[in-house]
Amino acid sequence: MRTRPLKVALLGCGVVGSEVARIMTTHADDLAARIGAPVELAGVAVRRPSRVREGIPADLITTDATALVKRGDIDVVIEVIGGIEPARSLITTAFEHGASVVSANKALLAQDGAALHAAAVENDKDLYYEAAVAGAIPLLRPLRESLAGDKINRVMGIVNGTTNFILDKMDSTGAGYQEALDEATALGYAEADPTADVEGFDAAAKAAILAGIAFHTRVRLDDVYREGMSEVTSADFASAKAMGCTIKLLAICERAADGGSVTARVHPAMIPLSHPLASVRGAYNAVFVESDAAGQLMFYGPGAGGSPTASAVLGDLVAVCRNKLSGATGPGDSAYTQLPVSPMGDVVTRYHISLDVADKPGVLAQVATVFAEHGVSIDTVRQQGRQDGGGEASLVVVTHRASDASLNGTVEALRSLDTVRGVASIMRVEGE
Repeated sequence: MRTRPLKVALLGCGVVGSEVARIMTTHADDLAARIGAPVELAGVAVRRPSRVREGIPADLITTDATALVKRGDIDVVIEVIGGIEPARSLITTAFEHGASVVSANKALLAQDGAALHAAAVENDKDLYYEAAVAGAIPLLRPLRESLAGDKINRVMGIVNGTTNFILDKMDSTGAGYQEALDEATALGYAEADPTADVEGFDAAAKAAILAGIAFHTRVRLDDVYREGMSEVTSADFASAKAMGCTIKLLAICERAADGGSVTARVHPAMIPLSHPLASVRGAYNAVFVESDAAGQLMFYGPGAGGSPTASAVLGDLVAVCRNKLSGATGPGDSAYTQLPVSPMGDVVTRYHISLDVADKPGVLAQVATVFAEHGVSIDTVRQQGRQDGGGEASLVVVTHRASDASLNGTVEALRSLDTVRGVASIMRVEGE
C-alpha cells in the first residue's frame, strides 16, 4: 500500500458534506485498504466559518473555495454545494489544476454536463456523480458500466422522495395534497419552499442525466417535459383505485420504437398496483429499467438524506482514487448516438380523462364521436350520476395508447360540446 495519502478537498459541509467528512474520518482504515492508499481531508470550503463542525479541525476550514481547488496538491475535489455557480467554475478550475471531481450536483450536470465532461477529458481527469440521482441507490454506474453491452429501451422511476411521501400519504390515508405536504414539511422531507420537488424540477434534472447515460445521447434539462403534482386530488386517487392503480410522480426516459429518437418527461401518472413501482412507499426511490438482453431490472432504496447521499459520494471517491493510483481514468461521457429528443406532443401513452357532463341520453355518443374524430381509441368508459342530482354526471374515459398531441386536440373539442360542463382531470396511465 502506498503510504503517501491522496488529498481530498471538500466543497460544502452541510447535511451531505458533513456526513462525507465523518465517514472519511471514521472509516479511514477501511477506505485506505480498499483504495490502496490513505485518503486525507486537506481542506473544507464553507460559507459560514464560525459554525461549529464536529470532527473537522478548524485549520481545515476556509471560505476561499477557489484557492483550495487551485492548490495543486489536491487529488480529488468533492463538490456538494449545489447550484450552478460557483460550482461550475470551481469544478472546471479543479480539473485545470490537476484534480478529479466527485459531484452530487444534479442541476449543474443536467444543464452543463457535456461541457463539464469535455473539461474533464481535456485535462485527463475523472468526473463522477453517482450521488446526483437517487441517493444511495447504485444506478448510474450500472447503467454506464454493467449494462454497457446491452441496449436500454426505457428507464422509468420515482426519483424524488418528497413527492413520493406526499402521494403515498394521499393514497394510504385519503389526505388532501396540502395536508400531506404539511406533514412532509413537519417531518423534514419537504423544504420550506417545496417548489423544486413538487413541481418536478428536481426529477427533471435527474431524468436528463438518466436519459443521457441510458441512450448515449445529449439530453439537457430544457429537453425534459415537466409537469408538477400540486393539482393531484383525492378524487384522482379514488379514480385510480377504481381501475386498480395508484398515482406516482414518474421520471420516464424512452427510446422510440424505431430507435431514431428519445423522449424524457416528468409528470404524475397512474400505474397498476401490480407494477413494482406501485409498492414503493414513503420517501423511498426506485427506478425500473428495461433493456434488450437483461430484460426488466429494478433499483430500490433511500433516495435522499445525508448518509445515503454520502454513501454514493464515497463510492465515487474510492473509484476515482483507484483510477488515480493506476494512472487511468474511468468511463467518461458517452454520447455517440446524437439522437434527437422528441417533443411531448409525439409521446404515445394511455390517458385517464374525467369529465363533468350533462346527465341525459346521447352524451356518451357525442363524447365517443369526438374521440373517434381525433383518432383516439377508447378502452373503457364509466358514467355515474351525481348523488346530489342537479342533472350532471361524471364520465370517466380511459383510452388506448394515443399521442399527447391527439389527446390535446380531443380535449379541446370536448370542451366545445354543450353537454360537457368541464374537464375535471387528465392523467397519463403508465406501466401497463
